[in-house]
Amino acid sequence: MHDGRVREVLLDGGTRAVHALAEALSEALAGGPAVLPVADGSVRAAMAPDKPVEPGTAVIVATSGSTGEPKGVLLSAGALRASADATHERLGGPGGWLLAMPAHHVAGIQVLVRTILAGRDPAVLDLTGGFRPSTFVAAAAPVLATPGPHYTALVPTQLSRLVRDEAGLAALRAFDGVLIGGAATPQRLVDQARAAGVRMWTTYGMSETAGGCVYDGVPLRGVRVRLGDGGVIELGGPTLSHGYRLRPELTAQAFAGQWFRTSDLGRLDGDHLTVLGRVDDVINTGGEKVPAAAVERVLCARPGVGEACVVGLPDPEWGERVVALVVPDGTPPATADLQAAVRAELGAAATPKEIRFAPAMPLRGPGKIDRTAVRATLAHGN
Repeated sequence: MHDGRVREVLLDGGTRAVHALAEALSEALAGGPAVLPVADGSVRAAMAPDKPVEPGTAVIVATSGSTGEPKGVLLSAGALRASADATHERLGGPGGWLLAMPAHHVAGIQVLVRTILAGRDPAVLDLTGGFRPSTFVAAAAPVLATPGPHYTALVPTQLSRLVRDEAGLAALRAFDGVLIGGAATPQRLVDQARAAGVRMWTTYGMSETAGGCVYDGVPLRGVRVRLGDGGVIELGGPTLSHGYRLRPELTAQAFAGQWFRTSDLGRLDGDHLTVLGRVDDVINTGGEKVPAAAVERVLCARPGVGEACVVGLPDPEWGERVVALVVPDGTPPATADLQAAVRAELGAAATPKEIRFAPAMPLRGPGKIDRTAVRATLAHGN
């Protein structure tokens, strides 16, 4: 029986620290000390590692969520195991995994947990120099040389880069399963990857659900999905967190009756979940409510658009005006053509008043677009 202290593992993007984390996770899954993977000093302080850990905790996942305020999500060994076992069941059985994303995020942690439960040694992509298709190909080679099945997990930005690279695409096709999550994946990218022979699943989930718990719109075994007031997605089941580190009031607010209330809007068609976008990304313009995600989907379906982020900015006439930041795929498309496409599909209220182009999107976390940074960029005209 351990003494309730938190075991910290400092991660720098290199492989040695990730292997140390894998050892710590293995012990935590067997009832050892709770693990706190950290890559940021300020976040570490907010986790209060010197204070006793909450009972039943195997891992503390430090996350800022959508608010930017650091929170520690508490995950039990049972939740981690339930998620990993259900993932292997969905993909086709336990196998070897290549960790290709930061290990302090829940998606990276779960890659290591799945590897441990499969009885394999972790294969790790060194991210100290950033993500490049060439380093992914090199890291994938020894994994693919072992007995299968072989899996990896990526964010959409990584998938996009690999699909455009001949060697990267060949490596991706060799995997028996590729999970894509961490941010919304443009449908055109999904279609392109699958048409090229990539066996992939889009995932939906968060730290509070031990990572992805809905694959291609279908919940994993044991996961429950319902829509609460206003169409907000609520999730339940064995993968659920038991609360937030030292935040009982926040825990009571977010977790109620074995359900976690997300910040996302959804639609249920039978057992199939469609995520429509975040509650706080709905733009109120001229009395009309416009889901930013719907506009982004239309823009990303257009030729010449690689990524798009739509936000609302204060406007004296409209209350908020719809504006978009677009990362072009090759030659930037004509602004008027993009506006016409949105108007034709979603109506005049949803049509961006302004569209600006940028070479790349500002990101945070495991590939999520930093909407706060996008809003600031569009508001200040730089």
